[in-house]
Amino acid sequence: MVPAVSHAPHHDHSHDHGHSHGHDHTHAHVHDAASPHPAQDAPWSILRMTMAGRLSAAVAVCAVLWGVVWLAMR
Repeated sequence: MVPAVSHAPHHDHSHDHGHSHGHDHTHAHVHDAASPHPAQDAPWSILRMTMAGRLSAAVAVCAVLWGVVWLAMR
């Protein structure tokens, strides 16, 4: 995420100047504090998992990490 640095009032305008010459101009997608980026739906969230789901995910991550340690020690 890039913080918005503002030295002048924001205004909307098009950056299409009619001279593409085979390349496109892209500009940073910036929001200031007055209009933050809207929240996006996550395909999954650990906050919406059940306690059993969280515990099983933690055990699975620990098992994978211990497997990496075991392989590294061989």
